[in-house]
Amino acid sequence: MAERPQRQRRDTQPNYGDRVPPHNLDAERGLIASIIVDGGDTLQRCLEQRVTPDYFFDPKHQDIYDIAVKLSQASTGVDEITLTEQLRREGKLESAGGAAYVNELTGLISSSAHAPHWLAIIREKHFLRQLISTAVTTVEKAHAHSEGIERLLEDVEQSFFRISEDRISESAQTIDVPIREAMEFVQRMIRNRNSIQGVPTGFPDLNALTYGFQPGQMIVVAARPGMGKTSIALNFIEAALFPKPSEERKPANVLLFSLEMPARELALRLLCSRARVNMQKLRTAHPDERMQLDLVQAAKEYQGLPLTVDDNGGQNILEIRAKCRRVHARTPLDMVVIDYIQLINGLDSGLPREQQIAEVSRSIKAMAKEFKIPIIALAQLNRKSEDEARQPRMSDLRESGSIEQDADIVMLISKPPMSQGKAAEAEAEQMGQDGCYSRQLIVAKNRNGPTSDINLLFNPGLTRFESPVKEHRNE
Repeated sequence: MAERPQRQRRDTQPNYGDRVPPHNLDAERGLIASIIVDGGDTLQRCLEQRVTPDYFFDPKHQDIYDIAVKLSQASTGVDEITLTEQLRREGKLESAGGAAYVNELTGLISSSAHAPHWLAIIREKHFLRQLISTAVTTVEKAHAHSEGIERLLEDVEQSFFRISEDRISESAQTIDVPIREAMEFVQRMIRNRNSIQGVPTGFPDLNALTYGFQPGQMIVVAARPGMGKTSIALNFIEAALFPKPSEERKPANVLLFSLEMPARELALRLLCSRARVNMQKLRTAHPDERMQLDLVQAAKEYQGLPLTVDDNGGQNILEIRAKCRRVHARTPLDMVVIDYIQLINGLDSGLPREQQIAEVSRSIKAMAKEFKIPIIALAQLNRKSEDEARQPRMSDLRESGSIEQDADIVMLISKPPMSQGKAAEAEAEQMGQDGCYSRQLIVAKNRNGPTSDINLLFNPGLTRFESPVKEHRNE
C-alpha cells in the first residue's frame, strides 16, 4: 500500500485500538474514479447499497464521495469539473487533495468495468472496521461496567446485529418496493378472495375481520383472570401449526414465552385440546383406551413441529428480544406469543410500573416490525368492568394506556350480556357441546379493518375456544 492516510478527527471517531484498521486505498481510488467517469452508474450502485462517506477510509475520498452524492441529489452531472467546483464552494477542495488530485483520479482507469469488484472490497473493509470498533468499545464498556449487565448485553447484541443487517442489505428501500409489495398483496386478495393472507387465527369470523394475523402487527388479547386468555392463545398456535388442506402453506414457526405456566402444563393443554380429551377427567378418573389413543395420536401430530416454548419466569423485554433474535437467526419466525405482558419485568425498577409496562409495550411493537411477524401479547384487565357491571373496554387494560396505542389489534374476552349468554349456552347443550361457556371476543381495535363482537364457546375441559356449530357448518 502506497501510503497511510491520516484519518480525520470527527466528533464520532471510531475506536480501532492501537492497530491500523483494514482498508484498501487502491480500491477506493478506483471506485471514486469510476464515479467521476462513468456518468452516474457506479454512484447509483453505491446508493442502492447504502454506501455512505464513512465506507471510505481516506478522508479525501470521504469528501469527494459526499460531494458526488450531493450533486446527484441536485440532479447535477458528476464529472471532474462539477466536483472540483462544488468542493471549492464548500471549502473542501484543499482537504480533498486539490484539483490536481481529482484530475489524477480520472486518469487512473480507462473504464468502470471493475467498479463492482472495488465496491465489494470497500464494503468488506468498512464492515471489518465496524466490527473492530464495536469489539473495542465493548471491551471498554465491560471494563468500566457503568451500566447493568442486561443493558450492556442488549446494546452489544444490537450493535453486532445492526452490522449484519447493513451488510446483507443490497438495495435502498425506495417507495417503489412497498408499492409493488402492496399491489402483489392486493392481487393475491383478488385471486384468493376470502382466503387468509397472514397467519390463520382458527376462527372464521376473526379471519374475516383480519385476513389472519399480519407481519409487523402487535395483537393484544386481554381479559380478567379465568376467562381463557392462555387457552385462546394456544388455539391461535394450533391454527398456525396445523394448516388446513385448503391452505397452501407450511406449519408456522412459533415461539411461545410463558411467564406464568410451565412448559409441561402447556404441553398437556395442547395435547388435550388437540385430542379433544377432557383434562379434568384425565386428572380425576382413569383414562379409557380411546382417550389414551387420542392423546398418543395428538402427540405424534405435534412431533417435529416448529414450536419453541420458553417458560422462564421473571424475564425482562431485553431477554425476550434477544431470545427471539437467536431463534429467528436459526429459522425465521412466523409468530411470537407472550403470556403475559404484566409479568414482564421492567428494566428500571425505580420507575412507576405504568412507565415500565409502557416501555415493554413499545418494545413488543418494535420487535414485530424488526422481525416482520405478528406478535400476540396477552394482558390482564383491571376490575373496573366487573365493578361497574359492564362489558370491558380498552381503557381497562391494567397499568398502561400505551398498550392500546401501540397495538394494531386489541381483543377483549368477556361474558356476553346475560340474555345472549343463556341462549348460547342452551344452544350449545342442544348441539352436544355441553360444558361450554358462552364468550364474546370483542375486537375493540383493528387498525387495518373493522371492529366487531364475535360469539365463541369456551370449553374449559378441553381448554379451547370454538365457533358455534352453525358457523362450522357454513365454512
